[in-house]
Amino acid sequence: MRFSVYQISRKGGREKNEDRMGYCYTRDSGLFALADGMGGHPEGEMASQLALQTMAALFQRDARPTLADPIRFLQDAVMAGHHQLLRYASEKGLIDTPRTTIVACILQGNAAYWAHCGDSRLYFVRGDKLIARTRDHSYSELQQTLSTVVPLNERYNRNVLFTCLGSPGKPVVDTAGPLLLQEGDRVLLCSDGLWGTVDDEVITHHMATRTISDAVPELVEEALRNGGPKCDNVTVIAMEWESASHEDTRGISTDTLGDEVFASTIQASVGNASGPGNMVEADDLDEAEIERSIREINEAIRRSAAAAARKT
Repeated sequence: MRFSVYQISRKGGREKNEDRMGYCYTRDSGLFALADGMGGHPEGEMASQLALQTMAALFQRDARPTLADPIRFLQDAVMAGHHQLLRYASEKGLIDTPRTTIVACILQGNAAYWAHCGDSRLYFVRGDKLIARTRDHSYSELQQTLSTVVPLNERYNRNVLFTCLGSPGKPVVDTAGPLLLQEGDRVLLCSDGLWGTVDDEVITHHMATRTISDAVPELVEEALRNGGPKCDNVTVIAMEWESASHEDTRGISTDTLGDEVFASTIQASVGNASGPGNMVEADDLDEAEIERSIREINEAIRRSAAAAARKT
């Protein structure tokens, strides 16, 4: 596989950033994921962190070096994250369960697969066209969908979701794929901090006309400007298919990886993860930090390739 990736998270006007994001990959499969911890419930940052860590751990276990069934994996991994949140709340004696949205995408072979629960979104852009976008699990989006069939007078707040991870009922998980990939295809995952203040047309235009390393930070800054002092956290991870080069610090090529090699940028918790104080701080994940992680991964790939060459 060859792809380029760019990710960024900004706190906006909130007290803390409860968004988390990251990606991991083997030689022939890649997982990209983003979660948005929900305010109004305890430890939103723990919820998003646990959901991503659970998914990454299962990916490391099952992608050897490919997933047998990407759609089944996504369904099972999202549900596993949900059960981890319920278990965490029970073990800590919490009155309410930490909750989070999640959106995740698998790139494997020449196809993309994705799943989501809540209102964190995926945008799939090819050329200058928006090929696909997830539909939020919110009452406002449901109202828009049903309005052509049943007239609805009441207007719902877009922030009111009817499903998420950590909820008392079984989460609704929508999946899609496979969608065959073409060179230059771009996929963007984001929290509602982006799409809540930046229109789909603007997101598509930026992704279609700029490199992802230019488009993503500009979109984030535009969301922060539009959102004003009370802007939500804005988190985005984007990737471009078949675009990586060895000279590009954001470009990754997995061609030389061995069957058992696994790389990940999904943050790990510190200590026993007993509360927010033990989490890696992620209020502002700057690009220098992200580039450093990518360089370290690429260096590990080079070492792995060199070791393999010596054995032969």
